[in-house]
Amino acid sequence: MENGGGGGGDGGKSDVPADANEHCPGTQSEEAGKADACAGCPNQQICATAPKGPDPDLVGIVERMATVKHKILVLSGKGGVGKSTFSAQLSFALAEMDCQVGLLDIDICGPSIPKMLGLEGQDIHQSNLGWSPVYVESNLGVMSIGFMLPNPDDAVIWRGPRKNGLIKQFLKDVDWGEIDYLVVDAPPGTSDEHISIVQYLQATGIDGAIIVTTPQQVSLIDVRKEINFCKKVGVPILGVVENMSGLRQVLSDFRFVKQGEGGEMDATEWALNYIKEKAPELLTMVACSEVFDSSKGGAEKMCNEMGVPFLGKVPMDPQLCKAAEEGRSCFVDQKCSASAPALKSIVKKLIENQD
Repeated sequence: MENGGGGGGDGGKSDVPADANEHCPGTQSEEAGKADACAGCPNQQICATAPKGPDPDLVGIVERMATVKHKILVLSGKGGVGKSTFSAQLSFALAEMDCQVGLLDIDICGPSIPKMLGLEGQDIHQSNLGWSPVYVESNLGVMSIGFMLPNPDDAVIWRGPRKNGLIKQFLKDVDWGEIDYLVVDAPPGTSDEHISIVQYLQATGIDGAIIVTTPQQVSLIDVRKEINFCKKVGVPILGVVENMSGLRQVLSDFRFVKQGEGGEMDATEWALNYIKEKAPELLTMVACSEVFDSSKGGAEKMCNEMGVPFLGKVPMDPQLCKAAEEGRSCFVDQKCSASAPALKSIVKKLIENQD
């Protein structure tokens, strides 16, 4: 998986995790988790207990993924940046373009995809061909651990090997059929789930990763690590998306309050009536505001510095948040007037770059 001349003193081994200690013997070595260099490594226990040698399940994964033309990972360095919202809307957009699409949710501890596609309470069905995805439309299927939880409030408290086993099962046993795109919504960070999904998908041919961030430095610091992770394990970076890039909202949708000694008083009705009387044309204006500090140049500047593609910006749009909460596409009506065009532009650029 190494993207070139090796790193961390591993001599270019392909099975060295991104966060491994220097002189890591490699996850497939008999010394994995036992060598002196493994002391204190976050992967030590997983490496020591994981089976060594070629993975017999890789053959089944390669066979299953042979019917999938394009495989795209959606990553983020930090949680809460809208990665799952982007994954869901990317899948809706591709399906709207008459593509056959699968959306795989491997955020095992925080599976939000079922809600964002309006599929809460659905069950997985098995056939002689394997697990059947849950379908939103005839050309958009979804798979998530969220469909397996008896109670949506249940916490998934699993160690790495069990998580990795489920990811492997999703790739090996889900019957996607002939599809154009498999979008994989990964958990934030660079955990062992990322190492597993990369190892499994690289044997089948992975197109690359889209990385989602917000504009402020506290998010971009972690995104830089995510980019370096991708470079180290040899995953092409399809581009970075800057999400929540400023607030855009029609003025008539705002709530107005008046500050007083007794606290806040709702003044929305008064304010809207005043605007309607004095300057009615303002009610159709879109108000814009910078929510996060982007004074350092945001994701676009970071992409230029790190030599990776910048796909575009998606503004913070309350209507997009509402669409995600209601499990629907932001493209089917005109309500998401700020975010839908931005998302469409990003998807178009993504498709053009792959052609």
